[in-house]
Amino acid sequence: MNIECTRFRVNEGKTDKVNEWLAFLNEHMEEVLVTLEGEKMYIETIFREFINEHEYLYWYSVQGKGGQAVEESKHWIDIKHLAYWEECIDKSYPAVELQAEVVMIPNRIRNSMK
Repeated sequence: MNIECTRFRVNEGKTDKVNEWLAFLNEHMEEVLVTLEGEKMYIETIFREFINEHEYLYWYSVQGKGGQAVEESKHWIDIKHLAYWEECIDKSYPAVELQAEVVMIPNRIRNSMK
């Protein structure tokens, strides 16, 4: 199982596009959830934060081993999701991987995530 929380900075002036992106994901949740199956993605959550003049998105995920990478998907929802990513995420700012210090998942749930 892979558990991650990563911070990405949003390109300047892309707040409206991020609003559109997040609304798109929420409005198409049934399709989004279909794509998570192939990725063996058990949980994926996007958080948003504004610090001073900068906007950040955080991805928190719990993923099983051997899932398909989103970049390999041919599903229309993933293609659109990655297009938003390309437009909105600042590639000049290195992604920040937060370190998991404690993982609290009951065994009955952990056992179903294999």
